[in-house]
Amino acid sequence: MAAAAGAAPARASFALRQAQVPVSKICNVRSVSLPVAGRSFPSLKARHFQVFCAAKKETVDKVCHIIRQQLALPDDATVIGESNISQLGADSLDTVEIVMAIEEEFGILVEEDSAQSITTVQEAADMIEEQLKKKGA
Repeated sequence: MAAAAGAAPARASFALRQAQVPVSKICNVRSVSLPVAGRSFPSLKARHFQVFCAAKKETVDKVCHIIRQQLALPDDATVIGESNISQLGADSLDTVEIVMAIEEEFGILVEEDSAQSITTVQEAADMIEEQLKKKGA
């Protein structure tokens, strides 16, 4: 982008407050292309964006606690929203037990398709919030 002589270069800042796309569709994004005021900025690195997901911090914290318990992780093990459940050491049986503990803790029923699509703590928390919304409606 060339700036006119003496003019400051144009700057663009982005803040994604609510995703119009389901969270499962935007996870693992490496780059994005955003049109702004008729101009396109292709291949912006995804690390420059902060996505605010639907799940409350309390929900993410509860899921982290459940995973710590089910996997018998030490207190100093890092379990955050971006943590991949299988990379924390969960096998298929552990995943089933985690889903059962989530169902019990939150009073929801997790569909088998939803359970199989969960790979991160954040995805689990987002799914819980979605189920709670459906239950409350």
